[in-house]
Amino acid sequence: MKLVIISGRSGSGKSTALNLLEDEGYYCIDNLPVSLIPELVTHLKSNQSRDYNNVAICIDARNASEDLSNFVELIKQWPQGDRLEVLYLDAENERLIKRFSETRRRHPLSNKHTALGEAILSERKILEPIAKIATLSIDTSTMSLHELRTAIKLRLVEQQGAGISILFQSFGFKQGIPVDADIVYDIRILPNPHWDPLLRTQTGQDQDVIQFLENQFEVREMYSDISAYLEKWLPHFELNNRSYITIAIGCTGGQHRSVYLVEKLARHFSDSYQNVQIRHREMHQLQRL
Repeated sequence: MKLVIISGRSGSGKSTALNLLEDEGYYCIDNLPVSLIPELVTHLKSNQSRDYNNVAICIDARNASEDLSNFVELIKQWPQGDRLEVLYLDAENERLIKRFSETRRRHPLSNKHTALGEAILSERKILEPIAKIATLSIDTSTMSLHELRTAIKLRLVEQQGAGISILFQSFGFKQGIPVDADIVYDIRILPNPHWDPLLRTQTGQDQDVIQFLENQFEVREMYSDISAYLEKWLPHFELNNRSYITIAIGCTGGQHRSVYLVEKLARHFSDSYQNVQIRHREMHQLQRL
């Protein structure tokens, strides 16, 4: 049995994730008390009338606080024969406030004594233990519902074979560092195609920009250093039972240099790893190699 536990702050996309998994054939349950998870799994395994190979459960701040406090211990004791994934979704505070304002939904922790902003901050503290043990974290701040569904499908549902799933993500420091990144490289020191008027409107996927960057010694050296580090240490992440890793490459705007390096690194490592994805955050593109 594969069990996916979905958690995260309200407004981050948990319902979208649960609906996507249900569409993909998962048996889904929303807001199950943590204490009932072992009993549910035992019941589903013993059911002779249907095979429950893929199950998804949403666990969040609606759970009783005493149940949430036992969640980490329950996960530590999970049988090794069963595959368990903990998906944690989150977004920037301002984004969550905006989403609640637009939908006019009530936050589960807000009341006449607790304002929306306070409830959102409180929820982060309550769910922090789950966030720390998540096998896959996704920052949905800049994602549309379609992009989130695609991200979950590529990384969680359509994971090919065994082995670590690697996401190479480009971003622009102007829009902030991705909070779900495991490794971050700052490449703003490299020559910038933005200052060439002929290249400014192009991206790191366009041949003119690619040629410009490949002609730069610093770019070639940066690529060599980053790839050498990852070639040495990615196997150690995999041996440490990491299922997912996100490697973020950032330049100023997230359009030229970071896009180019992400594409080049992803192609290189797709020869050694089955599960390699690319996301260009500022260009709203996500794909599997």
